[in-house]
Amino acid sequence: MGAATNVVENKEEKLPQEVKDALQALASEWDDVVDSKALQVIPLKGAMTNEVFQIKWPTRTEVSRKVLVRIYGEGVEVFFDRDVEIQTFECMSKHGQGPRLLGRFPNGRIEEFIHARTLSASDLRDPDISALIAAKLREFHELDMPGPKKVSLWDRLRNWLNAARRVCPPEEAKAFRLEAIEEEISMLEKKLSGDRQRIGFCHNDLQYGNIMIDEETKSITIIDYEYASYNPVAYDIANHFCEMAADYHTETPHIMDYSKYPGLEERLRFLRIYLNSSGKQPSDTEVHQLLQEVENYTLASHLAWGLWGIISEHVNEIDFDYKEYASQRFQQYWKRKPELLGSS
Repeated sequence: MGAATNVVENKEEKLPQEVKDALQALASEWDDVVDSKALQVIPLKGAMTNEVFQIKWPTRTEVSRKVLVRIYGEGVEVFFDRDVEIQTFECMSKHGQGPRLLGRFPNGRIEEFIHARTLSASDLRDPDISALIAAKLREFHELDMPGPKKVSLWDRLRNWLNAARRVCPPEEAKAFRLEAIEEEISMLEKKLSGDRQRIGFCHNDLQYGNIMIDEETKSITIIDYEYASYNPVAYDIANHFCEMAADYHTETPHIMDYSKYPGLEERLRFLRIYLNSSGKQPSDTEVHQLLQEVENYTLASHLAWGLWGIISEHVNEIDFDYKEYASQRFQQYWKRKPELLGSS
């Protein structure tokens, strides 16, 4: 995921033996690799769920062989079904989306290394890049993926709430007002589920670290499908807008800056390009209707990632202040709810 690579020479000891075995087996099939055991391991920064490494081998040519190794984080199966995620990943590969799957081992996988740049926080605000993302997202939403094509958001929120209750000490649960969240989920589901809303295959975690750009061809690749499922497309877009308030490559990666949430013009431009990329000009009514849906779904995004933060605090070893992150998402929920839904 993250682009901030700190080169650490031969951090092989970081890799379990089964991973090294899988990598050597893969490299031994390549004629140009000088020595399949001579692998260089470079940890990639910025991943919040898994450990991610770039692996390089010296070759007989100028260009080294590279792959990406993803070692699944501990305890994260509470968030998604790993088998479903692998199925999604393989299906995406078949659709020509994302990296190819090169190998698997019990708690992770080896992926094709994409020669593209991972976006940074500021890229999301670049009008040209944002336009490419909008068009790409529309294409993503229209993918025909296996499994039931029904909204998974509300079940996921309830499952995550139950998981948060299980891991949360009583005083923490009280501070986060967890007892109130169940009612909020039901209220949002009632208010936001209309017949007219579009359901599509959603990424559900469209932060900048999950988007790559090939500078030469200007093509966008969306990666990391752990949270992907069918959902209202307005929720996916809402989640993407909320991510514009985040920068996970600062000294305080857990701090959100909501002054960076895109302004009205910026959101309208994104939505017009999104709707337009199907080939027909959207009406103003259509654009504004989607805008309203997206704004309302930011509330569901705040709840989801607030709950995610609480659970991660208790199951994940990655150095990130999940609890403070959760607290900001919940604060934003309670602050924005009256503005968006009235005082009900």
